[in-house]
Amino acid sequence: MSLIEMEIQRQSNPVDMIEFVAASNDWTFERSGEDEIAMTVEGRWTDYHVSFSWMEEFEALHLACAFDIKIPDIRVNEVIRLLSHVNGQVLMGHFDLWRQEDVVIFRQSLLLAGGAEPTNQQVEVLLSSALEACESYYQAFQFVVWSGMEAKSAMEVVLFETVGEC
Repeated sequence: MSLIEMEIQRQSNPVDMIEFVAASNDWTFERSGEDEIAMTVEGRWTDYHVSFSWMEEFEALHLACAFDIKIPDIRVNEVIRLLSHVNGQVLMGHFDLWRQEDVVIFRQSLLLAGGAEPTNQQVEVLLSSALEACESYYQAFQFVVWSGMEAKSAMEVVLFETVGEC
């Protein structure tokens, strides 16, 4: 069986849909190029820097959601252990540590092979699932970096479910 390369003509750039969804929701955004859009989204624990990039060669819409966290060299190995634990829990997407920019980043892609166009619901779910993942584990990263906790203990703390609200 061979793979056939077909030239697909898209009706629009998938980043145009992101811009439409962002404008419809009154989100502040910056279109830094034809294939890229960035925004800052306020979360419960911190602000998240979100960017969407259209990767034509893969026919994929890539989302990157980052939060600033200064990681002292002495805590890098424990943060890497935490990434392993966290990524074992995340169903879609994954977290990375970008040392050159000192950020923890959540990455996920929406494949749009064959000329598929993204819907506004797909875009909203992609963004909300990324923010939910970041919100769920942000404190674990804080515990490891600033409280000196071991990765396993930090995961136990953030995965502990409580019932009810104050």
